[in-house]
Amino acid sequence: MRKFLPALFLFLGAFMFSQNIESMKTVFTDKISIRAIEMYDNKIWYSGTDSKFGFVDLKDPENHKQILLSEKKLQFRTLAQDKNFFYAVNIESPAEFFKISKKDLTAEIVFSDTAKTAFYDALHFVNKKHAFAFSDANTDNKLKLAEYKKGKWGMHDNTVILNKGEAAFAASNTNMASTKNYLWIATGGKASRILRLNLKKDDFEIFNTPFVQGESSQGIYSIDFSDDRFGIAVGGDYTKQEANVNNIATTKDAGQTWQVQASGQNAGYTTCVKIKPGSGGREIISAGDRHISYSSDFGKTWKKISDEKGFFVCEWVDGNTVVFAGKDKISVMRLKF
Repeated sequence: MRKFLPALFLFLGAFMFSQNIESMKTVFTDKISIRAIEMYDNKIWYSGTDSKFGFVDLKDPENHKQILLSEKKLQFRTLAQDKNFFYAVNIESPAEFFKISKKDLTAEIVFSDTAKTAFYDALHFVNKKHAFAFSDANTDNKLKLAEYKKGKWGMHDNTVILNKGEAAFAASNTNMASTKNYLWIATGGKASRILRLNLKKDDFEIFNTPFVQGESSQGIYSIDFSDDRFGIAVGGDYTKQEANVNNIATTKDAGQTWQVQASGQNAGYTTCVKIKPGSGGREIISAGDRHISYSSDFGKTWKKISDEKGFFVCEWVDGNTVVFAGKDKISVMRLKF
């Protein structure tokens, strides 16, 4: 009987964990690539390819609407919001900053970056009146941030110099995260580091990470923080999606030091990570092009809970519901704990 025990335990473990998924339903399909979503008014809002922007109602998916932000076929991989508006920036030059009214979905361009190197990877509000958009650097390698404050967009003044070949990934609009006191920016490529902005002092500190790095396809793709201290970073190498060494790390000291987690024991390349609200960092969901994974121990160990392909971005709706979006679809997963 002993020779059957390992197989039996594997079967029981997989069966028990599979019970965490109560349902998985695709609520929207279209010819679109979606890498940025926001939740508002019980709707999933998205921006994507071909200038497409719209929403799907969580309660009634038949209630949906899509508009074009531009007659040009722009690619949007960013989306953020304040009380009255959504904001989105296209990834290529010229980078146009769109403001979209929540009231009637009218859109206008409120800022432009005409630099040939403009490529905006993420857009993030730290509070209702203050936001940042992160672009690949100009030829001088200086950190390039657009900043929204006092109702206007402009360029943030800083002295941070990135390493040659250090940039970021416009994979899921989640390589920036914030709490009340800090904004964190994750880089990748030739170097994968954490840039931490003290929001009160308006100055940066830079921290190295043990993340896989050195090639243009490697590094941190997504970060999230539960508070000023605990955070998680995920990523890998999009050209070697099965590679799973040094592609997940956590911090307990606000991003100063990072500890590699589950190296060689996770599902590989990951583009988005989100901490479950109210869990203090214990429960985390992540998505990659080839998997959805879940951790219940602060990111130390992971279980792949779905092999569904084509998801790039995820977001918790509540403690039992997660939205996923990506290639041609938006889906809603209900979890049972």
